[in-house]
Amino acid sequence: MPEIRLAEWEEFLRLSPDAHLLQTAAWGELKGEFGWKACPVVRGDLGALILFRGLPLGLSFGYIPRGPVGCADEQEQRQFWTEVDAVCRSRAAVFLKVELDTWKGDPSPIQLPEAFKPSPHEIQPPRTLVVDLRGSEEDILGRMKQKTRYNIRLAQKKGVSVRASDDIACFHSLMVQTGDRDQFGVHSLEYYQAVYRLFEQSGECALLLAEYAGQPLAGLMVFWRGSRAWYFYGASSEAERNRMPAYLLQWEAMRLAREHGCVEYDLWGVPDTDEESLESQFQTRSDGLWGVYRFKRGFGGALKRTEGAWDRVYQPVLYGVYRRVVKG
Repeated sequence: MPEIRLAEWEEFLRLSPDAHLLQTAAWGELKGEFGWKACPVVRGDLGALILFRGLPLGLSFGYIPRGPVGCADEQEQRQFWTEVDAVCRSRAAVFLKVELDTWKGDPSPIQLPEAFKPSPHEIQPPRTLVVDLRGSEEDILGRMKQKTRYNIRLAQKKGVSVRASDDIACFHSLMVQTGDRDQFGVHSLEYYQAVYRLFEQSGECALLLAEYAGQPLAGLMVFWRGSRAWYFYGASSEAERNRMPAYLLQWEAMRLAREHGCVEYDLWGVPDTDEESLESQFQTRSDGLWGVYRFKRGFGGALKRTEGAWDRVYQPVLYGVYRRVVKG
């Protein structure tokens, strides 16, 4: 089987500089520290980082986040998926979930075999807003909502500053405050420490803190690879919210992404509904991702959706149990 080590996988990715961050060796190492087993598989010019999660009785399920990576003709793709099936069966996988790195409506170089069926459950948020970083800074600001431009400049006038930091404990404290306020789960301090360690050493991540008079008010981790940047984790305190630190923080993250050659900035996750519904409901809803949509929409990003998740079933009876659990 064409399973390779993570170091070899990162070498393979040099041929695909725009591969998604969730397909990198660093992401595989990160998930490996928190209960997953990373297994890169390559066949010719096509490869994928498969993450396996253990289940009781020696079973597992597999997951390809925002992959596969590369390009191959129809025959090579069939051979690749045959190898993937063999790897999954060798690990007693109940099913394999794939979330392609393709926007809905765009042509995809990857064709899933007929054995894959639409999944009832996505792991990553399928819908997002992507900010165009091309043009001048004034061009980018000009594409934002007027209120967002105003808040960015207000933060500057009110003495908010943004700096790069390695104070993960401070960031985690902000995350805990945000999670308590907005009622969402927060990773452990150890998780954020591992994220920063793995991606900062590969030169693909920065932690930014927005401060006023030396007091941290908000923080975010920005990631970049190739032409793309992502905002995965962000937090803010209740203090000095009238100074709008989160707006300036996002703007500085975008400026940093541009310095690293990125042309788009993925705000990573909004409610999974159409634009008309989003715009008609965002002022009255705050559940789930609605609260963050109200904030993120102001940065002028284009609403995009992936093709969603697809499942390849190896053990139908046990997969049926999974579907019932997901359905709730």
